[in-house]
Amino acid sequence: MKYDVAIIGGGPAGYTAAERAAHAGLSVILFEKNALGGVCLNEGCIPTKTLLYSAKTYDTIKSAAKYAVKADNPEFDLPKIIARKNKVVKKLVAGIRMKMTNGGVEVINGEAVIKGRAEDGTVTVACDNNLYEAAHLLLCTGSEAVVPPIPGLHETEYWTNREALQAKELPASLIVIGGGVIGMEFASFFNSLGTEVHVVEMLDKCLGAMDRELSDMLQAQYAKKGVKFYLSHKVVAVNGRQVTLEKDGETVVLEGEKILLSVGRRPVTKGFGLEGLNIETFRNGIKVNEFMQTNLPNVYACGDLTGYSLLAHTAVSEAEVAINHIAGKTTKGMSYRAIPGVVYTNPEIAGVGATEEELQTSGTNYIVKKIQMAFSGRFVAENEMGNGVCKLILSEDETLIGAHLLGNPASELIIIAGMAIGKRMKADEFGSFVFPHPTVGEILKEVVTSPPAPSPQERGKG
Repeated sequence: MKYDVAIIGGGPAGYTAAERAAHAGLSVILFEKNALGGVCLNEGCIPTKTLLYSAKTYDTIKSAAKYAVKADNPEFDLPKIIARKNKVVKKLVAGIRMKMTNGGVEVINGEAVIKGRAEDGTVTVACDNNLYEAAHLLLCTGSEAVVPPIPGLHETEYWTNREALQAKELPASLIVIGGGVIGMEFASFFNSLGTEVHVVEMLDKCLGAMDRELSDMLQAQYAKKGVKFYLSHKVVAVNGRQVTLEKDGETVVLEGEKILLSVGRRPVTKGFGLEGLNIETFRNGIKVNEFMQTNLPNVYACGDLTGYSLLAHTAVSEAEVAINHIAGKTTKGMSYRAIPGVVYTNPEIAGVGATEEELQTSGTNYIVKKIQMAFSGRFVAENEMGNGVCKLILSEDETLIGAHLLGNPASELIIIAGMAIGKRMKADEFGSFVFPHPTVGEILKEVVTSPPAPSPQERGKG
């Protein structure tokens, strides 16, 4: 059983690579030990956004009076919300399987193990007592939740994103350990449904690498909704429902009905025979070049396994680059200049390109342009009493290098700025485009044609 390409892992990188390879006329075998779609479709991106949309709908109904619409005593049904999420996931998984079938991709549902690589580069993979050979191997094994060595944690029944997605009963209180993207999205969901939420974060801000100014604004909005934040706090112990925090030598004990652990994810590098290939590593993942090749020319790695950008859309782009390189279609390598990041809270927050904090750290001069989202008539019409910010960051020659938005629908708008950043557009070129009116998107044109905001030093003086 010989193939042009063997792929281990059926997540966004794996199934995208399989589809593209099949379209290129290559024979493809795809191994997936769980369900097609990987973590993203089954335990991450899609199911969380399905839950968050239900919560957002509930929020909208609760605030209907702001829009002169009467909707008294709205209710939600958590088991049905979870059931709908499962239905959405099942439908999309079936869609991916159909793509694989229509493309002629052989899908093996089982645990694949690399058995070796011959002198001519041929890689042998074993699965369910069968051996498969391939001229090229693509590793897309994804990531797993990090479980830190917190005293008492392993003796406690805690949630990760997997368990939280299957909750059939609403906890009265929830302690979220980790204020990153996953933690904030679940904090948003459970807060909307009425759970008392506590968010504990070791850093001095939520949402890690996201723009600090906008992250702080989002945190302030959730604090007004009742979410309690404990920044710069380290979890030092867990005992049943009690979580002990420490900051500057002082301790705080929180008590919650449920504990959700969301301190990050790490690449899956064990369990599939990687150690037998002598692959060069980078950080906690696999080192690759711009074409996603490892130090072995016919072995590629894409997605979370590289440890570079643990985002589904990055994985998809990496897979496309890898397959194009294998098929000899292009010499264009992977670019990380404009990878958008989105947090699907309510309101949403999104960013692409450089942040002010990164530029300040590197000593790079830059220009900031920003205005309130309320400058958009459409935003005002659809977000009664709502607020947000649109911030664009330019280089000294006014090339767009960063964009950050807080306010709905930031997730849909960020790609516009991302395309401009990816193409290295100047402000005047971007501002020359005609945006339809009234749209929230035209806020980008308003910003890029506005005067620069005060410099960080000037803002500090103010």
